[in-house]
Amino acid sequence: MTAGAQDADKDDVASALDAVMRRDGGRLLSGLVSVLRNFQLAEDSLQDAVEAALLHWRRVGLPHSPTGWLMRAARRKALDRLRRAQNFNRKSPDIGRLYDMLAEPRTEEEEERDFFRDERLALIFTCCHPALDRKTSVALTLRSICGLKTEEVADAFLDTTDAMAQRLVRARHKIAKAGIAYQVPGPEDWRERLENVLAVVYLMFNEGYASSGEHLLRADLCAEAIRIARLLTTLAPDESEVEGLLALMLLHHARRDARLSADGSLATLEHQDRRLWRLDEITEGQRVIEEALKRGTPGPYQLQAAIAALHAEAPSFAETDWPQILALYDILAGRFSNPIFELNRIVALSFAKSPEQALAALEPLGRLLGGYQPFHAAHADLLMRTGKLSESALAFSIARDLSQNAAERDFLEGRLQDCRKRV
Repeated sequence: MTAGAQDADKDDVASALDAVMRRDGGRLLSGLVSVLRNFQLAEDSLQDAVEAALLHWRRVGLPHSPTGWLMRAARRKALDRLRRAQNFNRKSPDIGRLYDMLAEPRTEEEEERDFFRDERLALIFTCCHPALDRKTSVALTLRSICGLKTEEVADAFLDTTDAMAQRLVRARHKIAKAGIAYQVPGPEDWRERLENVLAVVYLMFNEGYASSGEHLLRADLCAEAIRIARLLTTLAPDESEVEGLLALMLLHHARRDARLSADGSLATLEHQDRRLWRLDEITEGQRVIEEALKRGTPGPYQLQAAIAALHAEAPSFAETDWPQILALYDILAGRFSNPIFELNRIVALSFAKSPEQALAALEPLGRLLGGYQPFHAAHADLLMRTGKLSESALAFSIARDLSQNAAERDFLEGRLQDCRKRV
């Protein structure tokens, strides 16, 4: 075999391993944490297994069950780490039980079978414990449940990789030091963590829906967020905001096939082929949000889902019920202080009334959203629609430079060039 062929084989193995970890990394880690009851040990052991897989699979090829192989290898690596630990006390009942359990011989088939006992919901509640701040909870969930690399999580927060790595390490240490239980909490602690959990699940969905990197969409992350929301509805069937979040994600995800044009370029809502929208998911989303709103306690997820439902019902962009959407955004922005809600309200205002009114309302938001790419994209669009082409070109260039996604950058570059041609 030539050196070039060997390099190609190595690249194939690395790509296959990366795909397995992106798809199944969250389940693997949560399964390990459920056994080890030690977040850091589970993550270190899984990383050891990944490194071992890279070497072993390059020599002998991919195993029959890559996930089963990784879980078995990670259990063995955990056992090795326990053996090496200076403070290992074989007489301790807890550690002795763990040692005996990990020492049991297991086949790849057994690991694969147990792999389907999904423990990710318990891990999400661990990541969302009140002892951790919101940013840390989201970052830890994206890293642990979604399988994003540390540098990808850092990009999502506009942090350096080193700073994010340190934040994640501190979070794991805090979980261990505080003795945070790895479990879905009981009813007495449910509401305390639910807001954090919903925020994390929605941010997980958004990371898939507007992925950083080369791909516009990571459908696996979106599907995983929807799956977790479904689980939450079974745990809390009367929580309207859980239903609101599920409906919101279903209605957005239903448009995924239309978000790219035939040539691979980004298609905005105005230019999407609505025949590609998935009617089964739209129907389900509409049913879920209608049932939630009947309870008479509309929260932010329910209101956003109601807005998404109006978009889904419109036969075309021109026939969208913008006055009703604006009315819902007025409620949303008025009740919940959030500059993103206000930005979306202003965009709706531009279609319900006029871009001139929207542009005037947008200016004060610049102080709060100066580093937020969608603000500059909206600003650029409003400037173009009001004939301020030179200013629009500058805003488009800022939005392009702030974008974390290749397809989005290409789209904004196209808008920029179109704007410059009109000057």
